Amino acid sequence: MSASKREPNYKVRRVTWLTVLLTRIRSLIGGELEHLITVNRSKRPWHMPIIAAIAISFPVFVGAYFDALSSGIKASLGAMVILNLPLVGKLPYRLVTVMAWGFALSLCFAFGLIAQQVPILRLPVFMLIAFGVVIFGRYYRQPPPAGLFVMMAGAIALFIPVPLENIMSATGLVMLGSGFALIMGLLYSLFLLATRPATPTPIYSYEPDTISESIIVAGFVSLALLIALMLNMPNPYWAAVSCFLIIQGIHLRTMWIKQIHRLLGTLVGVGLASWMLSWGLPIWGVAISILIMMLCIESLVDRHYGLAVIFITPLTIFIAEYGSGLPLTSAAYQEVTNARLLDTLLGCMVGLGGGVVMHSTNLRVPLRRIEKWVLTRFG
Repeated sequence: MSASKREPNYKVRRVTWLTVLLTRIRSLIGGELEHLITVNRSKRPWHMPIIAAIAISFPVFVGAYFDALSSGIKASLGAMVILNLPLVGKLPYRLVTVMAWGFALSLCFAFGLIAQQVPILRLPVFMLIAFGVVIFGRYYRQPPPAGLFVMMAGAIALFIPVPLENIMSATGLVMLGSGFALIMGLLYSLFLLATRPATPTPIYSYEPDTISESIIVAGFVSLALLIALMLNMPNPYWAAVSCFLIIQGIHLRTMWIKQIHRLLGTLVGVGLASWMLSWGLPIWGVAISILIMMLCIESLVDRHYGLAVIFITPLTIFIAEYGSGLPLTSAAYQEVTNARLLDTLLGCMVGLGGGVVMHSTNLRVPLRRIEKWVLTRFG
């Protein structure tokens, strides 16, 4: 066959290949955009966000009333265990779950404050906190946020300036917030059980790879904190928290979608936080802002994670910065918001890498051997 006859066939094959490639790319982009803009139907009672917002913001209003905003915010950090209230099971199970997470949050916060006094202990203590939080949440199959706020409390405590003599009082404030959340959880659980039939209490047993996966998650979350420390980032704990949020995904695709949501949401949220901090809010304004942001977050978090992150970003900045008790100047809040964006980017990258490793069989084999040895010797 002559070259003149082969050339049209070659052009046809090339056009067909390009058409298939463009079709696949268009389909991939369309699928990702669909995930980004899809708003899911909420599976929680409509009044759950209201209860959570009241429970978490009430300590802030009390602190504002007594002109002790930083103390109120520390208590509100403990009150975040209201988000761990189960919507299944009988009353004792629900209360014990909130009580356990409240104890864990107060304990991790205290450990963080103690380790803060000896900087060399920060990373080892955080690794123990991360491993404990992850394995506790995985064994009891806790739904989101699981141990997120427990880990965040421990991470923040490692870096916020609290003198040695104030450790007990700061920890007591967190415990008071947890106690208030427990009371709110009791009242809300009684209301739920009175208005709808009770569901069976979950029965737990050990699932394979729980120890292995907990080691991987804790290792990569600690790695994110280590990298942030080595880069001298001003708020290194945000990198660890962001990594934890990403790596908790079940599948790689879930992690990828969650990463995009978090990055885009943080980008918008940083702008919102910078704008809000520029207002120079009085203490009552801070309390009202926290209430509104909590209401928005809890209304959106199971509908569209990216939209919720837009409000999570300024909320966590408010809690960390106003909770420290240090004044925020115009230059300071710009530095805080910019650092938060970089920390989030770092945490997302490390978290996605950890997700790839978690789904790899090469690392699971030796970890499964360790897990089998531990269960055989101590099980």
